[in-house]
Amino acid sequence: MQAFRCRVCDAKLFFENSVCVSCGTALGYSQAERAIVPVDDAGRYVDTDGLVWHVCRNLNLSGCTWLARLEGGACFSCALTRVRPNDADLDGLANFFPAERAKRHLLYELDRLGLEVRGKDDDPVGGLAFDLLSSTDEQVTIGHVDGVITIDLAEGDDAHREKVREQLDEPYRTMLGHFRHEVGHYFQWQLVVTDAETARFRELFGDERADYQAAIDRHYAEGAPADWKTSYISTYATMHPHEDFAETWAHLLHIYDTVDSAVSHGLIDADRVAGAADVRALVQDVWIPLSTALNVINRSMGKDDLYPFAIPTPVLDKLAFAASLLPARG
Repeated sequence: MQAFRCRVCDAKLFFENSVCVSCGTALGYSQAERAIVPVDDAGRYVDTDGLVWHVCRNLNLSGCTWLARLEGGACFSCALTRVRPNDADLDGLANFFPAERAKRHLLYELDRLGLEVRGKDDDPVGGLAFDLLSSTDEQVTIGHVDGVITIDLAEGDDAHREKVREQLDEPYRTMLGHFRHEVGHYFQWQLVVTDAETARFRELFGDERADYQAAIDRHYAEGAPADWKTSYISTYATMHPHEDFAETWAHLLHIYDTVDSAVSHGLIDADRVAGAADVRALVQDVWIPLSTALNVINRSMGKDDLYPFAIPTPVLDKLAFAASLLPARG
């Protein structure tokens, strides 16, 4: 996540700021400019081409700060959400807020990586959409099918999510992590398309044609192989090639975003990152020292490790494959 500055008073801003706490200027996020911009008293922003943008209609519902093309309309991020809790579901709406916040963070990162995101309105077959469902009255299964990502909004509740994390013996579980994992399934579907890419995928991750339900049953009955740490980033990655790729993709986004944030906030020299020839060098020369330091800092605060994972050579190979699919920084 980049560091932002107020265009009125030059104070430091954060991605979710709707008002500058220094000068009181109302703000909105311009996706076209990748910048936080000032809006007038009517919630409007006029860009350099003379186009008028408006504060998203969901500012008060989900804290959305993105700008929409039409007055009273939804921004690009909000328009990707097909289903949300109804207004009477107060618990669902409370958890809708952190889910939409994580989704905006995801879309911002995908944009910076040069990955095109199209909605179902523009591309009914290959487009992306989100069903953010409340499990207040029914069970919700997190997953991806044909470009539709389903998220259980209960994961936005810290107590619930921590309970599930402990039950599944996971070292890490966040709402943003769910979004990054599920969009990994989407981009596997969209980007692993050539014979060469498919062959390399199967060489690294296994044959994705293996029965998925049987893999799920086996995983939850038997658990991960005893030696999983030698070839996988997590126990969940051992379940099926699809899950191995999605976990790898999520970790690639973890790494890129955290490194970018560290550079933007002055924790790492930009030349050091630019000098990394590829993702292998980035992981070995930048990410491992950075994540180790961040883990120690967390421990100094009495917290768990920020990045409680190890990256063996086979996982590094998988990360390199996932990075090769990116248009901006393979």
